[in-house]
Amino acid sequence: MLLGSRVLDILTVSLLWVLLSSSISSGVETDINCLKNIKASLEDPFGYLNSSWNFNNNTEGFICKFTGIECWHPDESKVLNIRLPDMGLKGPFPQALANCTSLTGLDLSNNKLYGSIPENISKIIQYVTSLDLSSNNFTGSIPVGLSNLSYLNDLILDHNRLSGSIPLELALLPRLKKFSVANNLLVGPVPNFGNKENNKAENYANNPGLCGGSLEPCNVPPKKSHTVIIVGAVVAGVTASALGVGVGLFFLLRRAAVRKKEEDPEGNKWAKSLKGTKGIKVSMFEKSVSKMRLSDLMKATNNFCKDNIIGSGRTGTMYKAVLDDGTSLMVKRLQESQHSEKEFLAEMATLGNVKHRNLVPLLGFCLAKKERLVVYRHMANGTLHDRLHLVDEGGKAMDWPTRLKIGIGAARGLAFLHHNCNPRIIHRNISSKCILLDVDFEPKISGFGLARLMNPIDTHLSTFVNGEFGDLGYVAPEYSRTLVATPKGDIYSFGTVLLELVTGERPTNVVKAPESFKGNLVEWITMLSGNSQLHDAIDKSLVGKGVDGELFQFLKVACNCVSQTAKERPTMFEVYQLLRAIGEQYHFTAEDEILMPTDTNDVDCIEELIVAR
Repeated sequence: MLLGSRVLDILTVSLLWVLLSSSISSGVETDINCLKNIKASLEDPFGYLNSSWNFNNNTEGFICKFTGIECWHPDESKVLNIRLPDMGLKGPFPQALANCTSLTGLDLSNNKLYGSIPENISKIIQYVTSLDLSSNNFTGSIPVGLSNLSYLNDLILDHNRLSGSIPLELALLPRLKKFSVANNLLVGPVPNFGNKENNKAENYANNPGLCGGSLEPCNVPPKKSHTVIIVGAVVAGVTASALGVGVGLFFLLRRAAVRKKEEDPEGNKWAKSLKGTKGIKVSMFEKSVSKMRLSDLMKATNNFCKDNIIGSGRTGTMYKAVLDDGTSLMVKRLQESQHSEKEFLAEMATLGNVKHRNLVPLLGFCLAKKERLVVYRHMANGTLHDRLHLVDEGGKAMDWPTRLKIGIGAARGLAFLHHNCNPRIIHRNISSKCILLDVDFEPKISGFGLARLMNPIDTHLSTFVNGEFGDLGYVAPEYSRTLVATPKGDIYSFGTVLLELVTGERPTNVVKAPESFKGNLVEWITMLSGNSQLHDAIDKSLVGKGVDGELFQFLKVACNCVSQTAKERPTMFEVYQLLRAIGEQYHFTAEDEILMPTDTNDVDCIEELIVAR
């Protein structure tokens, strides 16, 4: 019976693999057709597209070499960004973009495009995070459908001939950081964005009919004669005392409502929905931790106030919680999932028993209606990402021993998940944002196992659904073809973290790279390696301090981890051993908690994970 179940599991996974593979194949074909139809729909007077967009090619990823095209991977015809500014292109908005189903960025600025922006634009470019249509000849109104592009970070529509009013619904876009409609023919009130940058007058300049916000107030009453003013004053004097109390009460209540809304990250909707469930117990894994109820978490996070948010990512939003006795915790509100309560409880039971010095301790969890909350021990020094990339102004660069200690500790924690857990755990979401640092800068990996609780669509689109482009630099190249998480995928992601540690660069937008370079950190390192310039990648603040040999050894380990071929990457146990050897003189590892794996075959590891779960 067990054998039959095992065979059925393997057949099911194999069938899923085939379906996903065929889906990807057809998806690549649609991307090629997408570009063919865009080229056919636009006049190209200067020949930019005609000279570069040659479709007489059957090699994989050939469209990635086209002018203005960026792909998810250079060897796969899957379009990530289309950037065609300053080309003199003529024609209407290209509806064929709907076939570029993985598009996240579109720049058609400074061309001669005309006509209206399609009302159904949210269905054409539904996952776009950056849209620039500025300096064209677009007419008509700004479509309300733009407010459905919930992943938008940038929306630039200035220097067109757009008319009508600005849809106030645009203010509801949760991620919009840059918005401009200057130099159009717009009228009416401007939206009231929560982001101050979007409310600046310059974003609405040279639209004589716009008002409100940082512009002139709307509905300014016309000037009246002195006689009318005097009569009005007499009438006002009679009623002032009666109205004063009413107006004062109105503004008092309004201020209270505004304050309450500002303290709530999502209009208090989800927090309000927990009313009547505050007595629910928080299931705790450690007896040493005080018993808690949901009401304690609500109080400790100030009803999950936005000021308590300390991080947000693919699996959910993290809040800092301070209990009455001063104890600091972290509470993660998980993203909504289609997984059942039974599946969630089973996963929590597994993860609650995973204990290691380099894993963030999972203290408990709570189920309240549709909400799923996970409680962790608080980490005083935040995320590696923030500490390494100096998010806070005036931050001090990490020294080499601290970086090496973090690399070794994080490798030890991930190796424990891969080789010593039963069943073995694939993290699926390794990045510098999920490596937390305690008061002694000991690294603790967070979020392990939670990726399995996300919906399939979240897993597939995680690299751009949240607008976190940094995550793109962590995704193994084979994942876009298979959509199957493997230990070797984790190792690629961890290799990117190691590159961050030794170079000081982010996974994307490499500062030290030439302006013409459009790739990510791994691609930059690969380019330097091919030119025998790998030493140029090392963070200059670390060079010349007697540790250059260690730096280069560390960099070589990272390069092995991000090999384009999964089979050529080492196992996590091997990565840990290599890093441990580099840091031997620092005595970071007094005791080992990683056992020599008896079987490091990835195929067996995946099969074991599938069957056991």
